[in-house]
Amino acid sequence: MNDLARTPGQIGNLVRRIRKGRRLTQAQLGEKVGLRQETISLIETGNPAARMDTILAVLAALDLEFRIAKRSRGGAEEIEAIF
Repeated sequence: MNDLARTPGQIGNLVRRIRKGRRLTQAQLGEKVGLRQETISLIETGNPAARMDTILAVLAALDLEFRIAKRSRGGAEEIEAIF
């Protein structure tokens, strides 16, 4: 899997899609990370105040990683259409 996300909302959509694909509830994912269900919900809804260390912990719990790459030419609207 190699998905692209440029906004908090896109990151949240990816987290939600992968969590659901693994048949986890928000509460179950939160329990794996030591977070409340409400915090998982805030990440999945794209709350821009979510802390980077919290997002990284959620990604790790889903066996995902954060990568930095040179920005491609597609605009945010084009990428949003993927979701």
